[in-house]
Amino acid sequence: MQSKPKGLKVLVVGAGIGGLAAAIALRQQGHEVEVFERSRFANEVGAAIHLTPNANGLLKRIGVDARKYGAVLTEQLRDYNSDGELQYTLDTSLISGSWQHEWVLIHRAHLHEALKDKAQAPGKGTPVVLHTSAKVANLDPHAATVTLEDGKRFEGDLVLGADGVHSVARRHVSGKDVKAFSSGRNAFRFMVPRKEVLEDPETAHMVQTNGTVLMWHSADSKVVIYPCVNNEILNFVCIHPDTLTNEYVTHGWNQGVGKGTLLDAFKDFEPGVLKLLNKADPETLKIWPLLDMETLPQWVNGRLALMGDAAHPFLPYRASGGAMAIEDGLSLAVMLPGDLRREDVSTRLHLYEKARQDRVLQIQEYTRESGRRHVGGKEAAIISSYIYDHDEWDHSSEVLRQHLWAQNKQVYYRQPTVFGPMPGPRQDFWGRSRAAASSKTKFCTASVRLKTSRTLLKNLLPNASYSFTGMGSVAYATFSQTTLDGLDWLAGGGYSHFGLYIHDVQYKSADGQITEGSYLPVLFEDLVDPIISGREELGFPKVFSTIDVNRRRHSYHVTTSWRGGVWGRLSLTGLEETSQEEQQTNGATKTPPNLLLHRYMPCVGKDQKGIPEAEYPVVVDSAQDLTIVPSRITRELRATDAKLEIDGLDWNQLPTLHHIVSRLAEIPVYEVIEAKVVEGEGVADVSSARKVEP
Repeated sequence: MQSKPKGLKVLVVGAGIGGLAAAIALRQQGHEVEVFERSRFANEVGAAIHLTPNANGLLKRIGVDARKYGAVLTEQLRDYNSDGELQYTLDTSLISGSWQHEWVLIHRAHLHEALKDKAQAPGKGTPVVLHTSAKVANLDPHAATVTLEDGKRFEGDLVLGADGVHSVARRHVSGKDVKAFSSGRNAFRFMVPRKEVLEDPETAHMVQTNGTVLMWHSADSKVVIYPCVNNEILNFVCIHPDTLTNEYVTHGWNQGVGKGTLLDAFKDFEPGVLKLLNKADPETLKIWPLLDMETLPQWVNGRLALMGDAAHPFLPYRASGGAMAIEDGLSLAVMLPGDLRREDVSTRLHLYEKARQDRVLQIQEYTRESGRRHVGGKEAAIISSYIYDHDEWDHSSEVLRQHLWAQNKQVYYRQPTVFGPMPGPRQDFWGRSRAAASSKTKFCTASVRLKTSRTLLKNLLPNASYSFTGMGSVAYATFSQTTLDGLDWLAGGGYSHFGLYIHDVQYKSADGQITEGSYLPVLFEDLVDPIISGREELGFPKVFSTIDVNRRRHSYHVTTSWRGGVWGRLSLTGLEETSQEEQQTNGATKTPPNLLLHRYMPCVGKDQKGIPEAEYPVVVDSAQDLTIVPSRITRELRATDAKLEIDGLDWNQLPTLHHIVSRLAEIPVYEVIEAKVVEGEGVADVSSARKVEP
């Protein structure tokens, strides 16, 4: 038995930036979320982070405003070589207009505070349950369970491994213990009060401007300084070859190191930089290895998905590690809406992987290349555009839409296709049949069957493969007007159509196969929706015309026009209701003949005029249509007199229809064979229409 959608139980291993962002977004989607964090967040002091436009926009989407937590607007980037020569200055205000969201700089501890506040505060969804000092010992990707070191076991509908570069969850996806390895670089990090730098005459000029990111680079080392905490604190990241400091490094994040080691690693940089580095507090100066990892072939196993550094560790270039974790978290929320069934979780986790992998792997390569050499100029601008111009919520939403549309192959697509399958008379947006609703639709048809010129009607057949089944100089045709009402696909509304049906026509294929029916050369309709669906999906020769019906007790009058230019009148008078016995005698209850159409789609291009993109016959099987949507006549009225008048007018009065109507006006009425009005329920959806091989 399938489970009822009611919100899922989500277990998140790791309360880093990505884990908390995912928890908030999933909570807001209607899920119950518990987060397990091994630490008490003490490791989130003493460092800052960029929130680039792609990341900041996602945080705003879930209600996290970094500016309220001391985030600083990035206003300028200045890049120097290690000798202090300015390479370029970028005023970000000149390009910020191309981004919907700001690029800001924030203390990691303050960002975590913002995320924790949002996760646990009252608001949309159930507040997140956060377990700290909760070290995960084991988890089951198929049962979606998490077991802590103290033996406590938690059950959920899915598990997210957001536990960083030294992930416990990773081995349950990869099947082996995939370890991160050194990238060949280590980094010092520390913070200095900006006031201290401003009070030093030798360094004050470097940090005069608010929101300025300063960078100095040599062939193998880099110093980056930027403000946070309302421009009051300066964050330092000093990247260098690991051979200079490996003796001080294990695999931790909070390893202390002496100031002399820092100054020695950057001894070849300009004196001003060394003056800044000398302001590091030895008590808070830390060093950590910059780790990389082999690419995981998959991030998902059963109901476990990896995210952030657990799936794809980033080097600290291009400000993308935290941003990619945030993007992962919100992508997961898109793929896991509140009404998702438990049995669909694994499929959606794989869809998250599909949505994210290519982008993440590309940006990882950008960061690796930025670590190998200095990347600047146009190349850097192209990379920045790729990273920062992206909105993962919108991207993942489109991936999900395409996935959902692809689940049902029996759907109609027609222009504009980018919005998905097109609802119409035969199906709703999701491809579900409207046949049941169509059986309740009401119709009223007024028709005049007449004897006329065979030669003239033959001129309305598309080509020599079409012909009449019989012989003689006369042929039969019907002018018919139908009003439909109560159409499900038009929200209970309706429309009218008026057409010419040429009877006793056959189409002969190249292999000699004969297909018989009544041929429809033109059908006028007074609503654009059925015109488009009929032309594009089925090949009907539909065009627009205003159709007015004036009905009285014993008469029925139809007027057709185009913007005031009346071109047709059909009148049936002396209407009297017939009995069921008379209807059977008159053949009213018989299955109507098949319908023949000729589909034509022109090529695009002025040099392709008169060349079809597609051209072939179409047959509508009337008997089959009746098995799909049964039709029932509720009333029939026969006329004692009928009159048909068609005037081709001119090109000025009928600028788009004159060539059609003038040909119809040529049809002589030798004799009116039958004139009647038929009312009933059940309108064929014409889903039996099929291509006839030429």
